[in-house]
Amino acid sequence: MPSLSTYALFIATALALLAIPGPAVLYVVSRSIDQGRRAGLVSVLGITTGTIVLIVAAAVGLASLVLASQVAFDVVRYAGAAYLIFLGVRRLLTRGAEEALDGQTPHSLRRIYTQGVIVNLLNPKTIVFIFAFIPQFVDVEQGHVGVQILVLGLTFATLGLMSDSLYAVAAGTVADRLRDSPAVARFERWFGGSILIGLGVAAALVGPHRSN
Repeated sequence: MPSLSTYALFIATALALLAIPGPAVLYVVSRSIDQGRRAGLVSVLGITTGTIVLIVAAAVGLASLVLASQVAFDVVRYAGAAYLIFLGVRRLLTRGAEEALDGQTPHSLRRIYTQGVIVNLLNPKTIVFIFAFIPQFVDVEQGHVGVQILVLGLTFATLGLMSDSLYAVAAGTVADRLRDSPAVARFERWFGGSILIGLGVAAALVGPHRSN
């Protein structure tokens, strides 16, 4: 287990990083504006699930595999970028009223959850943070490195769940009050689609800094 001082420093650092909106936050906000608080919170659950999967992968040693291979990392990065752009283009081409009706079905919520999982699994920022940043707070001399990574990672996932949920509730509440306006509905469609495409382009163009 990490020491109390190390754990406190990790929490403070994680909160500082979470205070800066990233791709996951923008994705949650776009979903909340598009379909309301419920859809936003479901997307948060999907993103958190993706984070936990990456944490488990890091704990069992996949961190070194991905970060050591430029090809492996680029495959993940471009796959994530392509998926975000696909979601954005589909949103732009979908009429708001039609998707609003579809958004009320359980299948649609499951799809939103699945998309959240995939978006965060293929999010380079999340991968680099979990695989490169969390290990810096691990005390190798104490042993049980995998357990330490799990503790730190699950702490980060919990903090992220709470902060992302606040964004979902705030964005969804504002959108719910304005959704009856046709002009606002058109804005939601174009705003959400443009944000997703922008995130995809950013994910494709921005990679991690490497010493080599």
